[in-house]
Amino acid sequence: MSIWDRIGDFVIRISNSAKAGVADLVEALRTVFEGDAELRRRVAFSVAMIALSAKMAKADGIVTEDEIRAFREIFSVPPEEARNVARLYDIAKQDVAGFEIYAERMARLCGTGHKNCAMLEDILDGLFHIAKADGLVHERESDFLKRVSEIFQIEDEHYQTILARHLDLGESDPYRVLGIERGRPFADVRAHYRRLIAHHHPDRLIARGLPEEFVRIATTRVAAINAAYELIEKSARAA
Repeated sequence: MSIWDRIGDFVIRISNSAKAGVADLVEALRTVFEGDAELRRRVAFSVAMIALSAKMAKADGIVTEDEIRAFREIFSVPPEEARNVARLYDIAKQDVAGFEIYAERMARLCGTGHKNCAMLEDILDGLFHIAKADGLVHERESDFLKRVSEIFQIEDEHYQTILARHLDLGESDPYRVLGIERGRPFADVRAHYRRLIAHHHPDRLIARGLPEEFVRIATTRVAAINAAYELIEKSARAA
């Protein structure tokens, strides 16, 4: 049974709720998947991605075709499950609760409770992928993403690394992408790069609960890390 089948069953259950707001979503996730922590984590991640995507669209006020395409790239929703995903998206978008409440509840449900939680970083990466799809991250989207990162307890320095993976921050960009300061010996950069690649390998993400259907987040991240390292390596060779 795919993650989409599970989400489809979940959406059918919550659709019978009179409110179907964030409290209903969280409570339903806890009860429907009680006894299967791994499955609950995978479905919770998916629900968080869909719900916060909807809240970001509402905060920005504009949903472009590029953003819809990016959403579909990450999710790869089977045609037969598209209606259920759209239903969940609409529930979150129409809910009067603000995005901060959604972010807080999803952080409790998906996160470890520690700073720079890897699972919450995965969600933030997915949101960035959607936000930048039309060629730029708009001011309201930027404010939304920064506030979500604060709620997720992503430290500012680490947030700058995430930001650099998605936006061109100028000359310091490749170093920020790798999360290492400029001027370090190239041997240190190479060792750090290898640790990052191992840490962000798609298999590692799946092992910690990222559904296989969302590995696009992992592959995009690894591509950004590789590109940054190649720029630094090229510069080191030229020196």
